[in-house]
Amino acid sequence: MSTAFTHDVIIIGQGLAGTVLSATMQQRGKRVLVFDAPLAGRASEVAAGLVNPVALRRTVLTWRASEMLAIAGAFYRDLGLRYDSAFWHPLPLVAIFPTAQEAGIWQLRISDPETGRFIRMDTTSDQSLDALSQPYGRGIIDRCAWVDVRMMLAAHRAGLLAHGDLIEQRVYPSGIERTVDGVRIGTHTAPFVVHCAGPFDTVTGLVQVKGEGLTVRIPGLHLTKAVHRGVFVLPLGDDIYRVGATFAWDDVWSGPTEGARHLLLDRLQRLVERDVEVLDHWAGVRPASKDRRPILGRTGAHEAVFNGLGSRGVVLAPWCAQHLCDHLFDGAAIDAEVAPDRFDH
Repeated sequence: MSTAFTHDVIIIGQGLAGTVLSATMQQRGKRVLVFDAPLAGRASEVAAGLVNPVALRRTVLTWRASEMLAIAGAFYRDLGLRYDSAFWHPLPLVAIFPTAQEAGIWQLRISDPETGRFIRMDTTSDQSLDALSQPYGRGIIDRCAWVDVRMMLAAHRAGLLAHGDLIEQRVYPSGIERTVDGVRIGTHTAPFVVHCAGPFDTVTGLVQVKGEGLTVRIPGLHLTKAVHRGVFVLPLGDDIYRVGATFAWDDVWSGPTEGARHLLLDRLQRLVERDVEVLDHWAGVRPASKDRRPILGRTGAHEAVFNGLGSRGVVLAPWCAQHLCDHLFDGAAIDAEVAPDRFDH
């Protein structure tokens, strides 16, 4: 780092994007300063953290699934070791087929050389799964996981604070001074500032998508795998489950709604014929993009953006952070599929 700068990079925002990016840069020996004022409504605080490489509706692999999954697993395991915690938890996902047609599509996809490496039919006996409503059977995706996003954000925040690398302050555009060779915020300087404020940023191509979910208690269900049929059901232990999630593009800052609660409970109880106690009802706003790809790269000589992670942000973020570091510090070209200027054409 040049002696002219106090830091190698300034990051604005410590949601999922800001956390993964700052941790990645620290791993590369960069001196990072993060500005973050916790703001109500961001999806990172309530993200379920389910990692699934298969788009269930069409039974096709998600974008760069193998590459993203490998990088994500390594990143979250390493970060957990740094904080003496476990953030990455391998967890198979069971797909309950809602129709005979979807069961047939699944069977066809098993023979695909790429998708078939991730999915299989599940014909094993499992008392907790066998009790679920599944007239058309079920499949299983083995290479899934759950990331404890809330624990990870809190652990990294504490680590940043302990080393003086986090300032709990909201930064407005007027508070960023552009200099000849970098940026200045107060007394802090760096050659780059990266905007990672999620749905609170103004970024071309960014779409705000509201998601709602429930935390519930279902005594006696005893699931040990995640389940999906219309909603996901994620076991947390002690009969506690997370259930979600909805998607809404209007009135995204309205908080939890009765309509979403009713929808989620209706779908859940079509699957689980047991008493359900709602412990929490949460809502957050996901920063997605018009083409469902992340948005990252330079937006000026000394500014960059890392945003648009959407509902699959947990698996996308580690690859994106590595790619952005290569771009900013090593001069690597940004991938055209994620470049922020793709929406200018």
